[in-house]
Amino acid sequence: MGAIIWFIGALVLAGLELAVGEFTLLMLGGAALATAGVSLIGVPVWAEFVTFAVSAAALLLLVRPAIRKRMLKPQVLDASPRALVGHRAEVLEEVGATGGQVRLDGSIWSARSMDPAHTFAEGEIVSVIDIQGTTAIVWKET
Repeated sequence: MGAIIWFIGALVLAGLELAVGEFTLLMLGGAALATAGVSLIGVPVWAEFVTFAVSAAALLLLVRPAIRKRMLKPQVLDASPRALVGHRAEVLEEVGATGGQVRLDGSIWSARSMDPAHTFAEGEIVSVIDIQGTTAIVWKET
């Protein structure tokens, strides 16, 4: 009977964590789940409470800080030209094997076709396949 109570407690705590989002209730739910497992082997009630206290302390002091650190780490903004790969560009000046110009991310870039035998006319929309130095390598938008 004790295992069922601990299991229900774990579910309630995990459900409440969805509203709070601080990982505290989730760690307590994990401790209740561990206690439910220990309760299944038939230990006395005082041992269940000791198991809950030890596992809750371990989860709160060891696991929760690591999870919070990982979840709250700021996203890194990639401002390098490599971040433009995959973006769409508008052809401003015919793009071929030797060169041309496209409007990419609000600025004008030198561009060349990925296939030397293929050219793109002014006004076409192309995709940036690669950035080589200051030149965008482009191909037809599909």
